[in-house]
Order: sequence, then structure tokens, then C-alpha cells
Amino acid sequence: MQHNNNTIIMADNDTKKMITLEQYGIKNATVNYNLSSDELHDLTIAKGQGVEAASGALAINTGEFTGRSPMDRFIVKDAITEDKVWWGNINLAFDSDKFQKLYDKVVTYLSEKEIFVRDCYACADEDYKLNIRVINERPWSNMFAYNMFLRPTESELENFSPEWTVINAPGFMADPAVDGTRQHNFAILDFTRKIALIGGTGYTGEIKKGIFSALNFILPVDKNTLPMHCSANVGEDGDTAIFFGLSGTGKTTLSCDPARKLIGDDEHGWTNENTVFNFEGGCYAKVIDLSAEKEPEIYKAIRRGAILENVILDDKGAVDYEDTSITQNTRVSYPIYHIDNIQKPSIGKNPKNIFFLTADAFGVLPPISKLTPGQAAYHFISGYTAKVAGTEAGINEPVPSFSACFGAPFMPLHPTKYAEMLSVKMQEADVNVWLINTGWTGGGYGVGNRMKLSSTRAMITAALNGGLKDVEFVQHPIFGLDMPTTCPNVPTEVLNPRGTWSDATAYDAKANELAASFKKNFEKFEDYANEEIMKGGPIV
Repeated sequence: MQHNNNTIIMADNDTKKMITLEQYGIKNATVNYNLSSDELHDLTIAKGQGVEAASGALAINTGEFTGRSPMDRFIVKDAITEDKVWWGNINLAFDSDKFQKLYDKVVTYLSEKEIFVRDCYACADEDYKLNIRVINERPWSNMFAYNMFLRPTESELENFSPEWTVINAPGFMADPAVDGTRQHNFAILDFTRKIALIGGTGYTGEIKKGIFSALNFILPVDKNTLPMHCSANVGEDGDTAIFFGLSGTGKTTLSCDPARKLIGDDEHGWTNENTVFNFEGGCYAKVIDLSAEKEPEIYKAIRRGAILENVILDDKGAVDYEDTSITQNTRVSYPIYHIDNIQKPSIGKNPKNIFFLTADAFGVLPPISKLTPGQAAYHFISGYTAKVAGTEAGINEPVPSFSACFGAPFMPLHPTKYAEMLSVKMQEADVNVWLINTGWTGGGYGVGNRMKLSSTRAMITAALNGGLKDVEFVQHPIFGLDMPTTCPNVPTEVLNPRGTWSDATAYDAKANELAASFKKNFEKFEDYANEEIMKGGPIV
């Protein structure tokens, strides 16, 4: 229902709920509260902010920013965060007084406008639930919040009390000289005020990553629970598998397996009660080169209720998924119930297998290898992959990257805090840990080819069902990784990457170069790593 004079009215049969926005400083706004996905879809089109694709999905353009902007992400430095946050070039400090002044400017900007408010929550496990209020300038941003956060029932909304607030104003431009930002866009977390403040960017991923970053601080510090940048699914016998990896490495694609129930595609917690729970209520998938043949579950999920971002449509509304003229980071968000085979609720037991996904732009790492405990800790702390073009502002082609815990941009604490928690849990659960290269084979980016999705799926299936239990393994001469010599339904020649290159000497040189990069990156962690972890790195 819509109302103005700074009041929201929600009708629930014969009852009405009054919610004031005075506490936020937003005055005389026309407020749309908890509109349905259909209503937000239609409003976006009516306002000329989007169009309907042939599939029925809403197609929008996020504007100047088509990916996250890591250098414009800040955390307010105060009594809560000062001694706990790992400050540096990832977690940038922001002054509390400057935050308040910037906040006041943003809510003044939103006053007297039509805005969109949603009450929702994160964390599927009731014991960890975080109630959130999302305040958006645009209807499609609010629809994104509907898709990506968990949706309370009508009865839950009656007594809903938000703990955190997301204020999202894409049209507000900061003045860096006055406001303390780097440029006109910003995403700032304030743990004292419990606010995620986002302005100057329409990229919707900032909304969900703001809450993910908050939970990455709250869960370890307050709940002794490990937050993970991973997807997860569960087999028929209840065995959980989790997939760590940065954007573009295949978390969403590989966890959407018709033979296994999806728990979630991006963000999870691992509790001391031996459960894994999803933070979210939806999926946010890359759609570059998407096809019904390669990724049928995601393709089928793109229907009314889904939001396509920065894709190109023809005059009949059909999407050209190969067209990257706006960005290579084309995306779709959809509620998790758009996937047929999902776990209800989104909770699984201790994992039996953990997969570290990396898109190796150099074509050096094997497509699958089994890790020792020391190697698992080393590769988790290293978090090697390639930043996929368009995922972040300024990245125009894949570049090698080390992102601790496969999620450093969202991790407020020192990476070793998360690594220590993961190591303990892996040992207690006695899991198998695998390194999966979803990147290049036969040469690096521009020379070799991307690993076939069908082969990657077959390797993961073999790992999950015991198909690699009795096969012979050989050790990679430079990285020390155990590589299977055979794998069901996978061409044998792709299993050892050296053999896929036309020039073995060139492969050795590139492998040694990458190994040196690993060692250089790990120097900052050596004081925190024991002998077993140090032995988990490259041999040469």
C-alpha cells in the first residue's frame, strides 16, 4: 500500500500496521511498503526504468556502474570496529562524524520523493536471523531486495522490528571534497548505527554485499559462526557440498545440480551445531554466454520475477547473452523458488566435500586436484582466481588476483580469523577438499580455451559420489597438488594441464611464474601460518 506524510500503511486483511519513517530523517516522502514483485515489475516499466524481456523477466540498466567499486567501500571506524577490523586497502576507514553528515544529506535527498521500503531478513537459520529494512530510491532496486533477501510471512511482518537498515540512493552524488568519499559513489557500513549507506551507484550487488560484509563481522565476533563466500547443495542422502569462489568462478552454476537440492548460491554460515545455512532468499548469477543447454536451471529461472541487468535485447525482447557491449558482468537475480530442486528450509548438515573454485587465467592449475589439510589452508588463505572483466569497476579483462578466503572484499576481519575457523571445522567434519580450475586449459587467457562446463560437472560428480576414491593420483611437480590420472566421463588428456599446452617448456615457465606469485602473496601471512600450512604451497 502507498501513503505519504512520512507514514507507511500495510493492510493485512482486516488489520493495519503503521510504520513511521521519522526516525530516519526522511520527510514527506511517498512511500511504497513491501510491494509485491509483480507490482514493482510493472512500476519499473511504467516509470520508463526498465522493459520486459520476451521471457517475462524485467530488464534494467544499472547505469554508470555495472559492478562493485571496492575502492569506494568504507567501514566507520569507531569503538566497535577500531580494534577488530583488518584496516587497509580492503577495509577503508570512514570517520563517524563525516558519516552522520553524509547520512543527513542522503535522507534529505530522499525526502519528498517516492521511495520503496521492504522489511526482510537474512540467515535461514532462526537462531541467526537478522531483520533488515531496505529503503530504495528506485522500484527495481526494491525488487532486487525482494529477490535476494529472505521474505517474512504476513504474520512475521506484524511484529517486525528491523535490526539493520540499508539506505540505497543511486541518484545521490557525494562531494568528495566535503563528504570524505573518494568519488561521488560510496557504500559505507556503520556497525554502531547498524546502517549500510549506498549512494551514487545503481549496481544492485552493493545492496546484498553490504549485508554480507556486516554478517562477516557479526557472526564470528558475536556468534562464533563461520561466514563463507560459497554456494551449497545437498544430495539425496543428506551429504552437503560447499563451493568457495569469487564472482565468475562458477559458484551459482555448479551448485545448481538437478541431482542435488540447492541450499544457496553465494553466502552461507557454518555453525557450531554442525549445520550450514543460507544467508539469502535468492540467486544472483552471471549470464554471460548463458544457454539453455549449458545451464538449464538458471536459464529456466529467468522469467517474470527475475531481473536481468545490463543485457542487450532485440526488438522482440530476446536476450543476446553473448553481447557484452555494456559489460561482461551481465547478471540476473531471481528468488530461490525459481529453481525447482531446492532445500527447504535452506539449511544442510556438515559438509562432506568442499570445493575451492578458481578461474586460472594462466591455464596452469589442474582442472581437479585433491588437497591435503595443509594445502587446503594455504589455498583458502591465498584465494587465487582471476577477476572477471566487468565484475569490478576498472577491470576490463581477466587479471590474476589473490583474494583471501575467496572473499577478501567482503571480509572485515583479518583473513586468518576465517581460515582458523574453517580449518577447525574441516578437521572436525573430516571433509574432502578439492581445488577446481574452471578457468583456462591449453594456454592462458587469449591462447587456451575455457574448461568445458560438462567436464567440470563430471569431475565434481565423481568427487561427490566416490568415483575418484580408487583412481591413481600423480603429484604436480611445481604446486604439489594430487591430480587424478583418470576421471569418469572426462577426457584423460585434460587432467594434467602440462599435457594440454603445445609447448611444455612454456607451460613450465608460466607455472613457475605463477608459483612465485603465490609465494610472494603469502609472505604477509607467513607469521600466522604453521609448518603444515607453509608446506601446502608450491614446491618450487
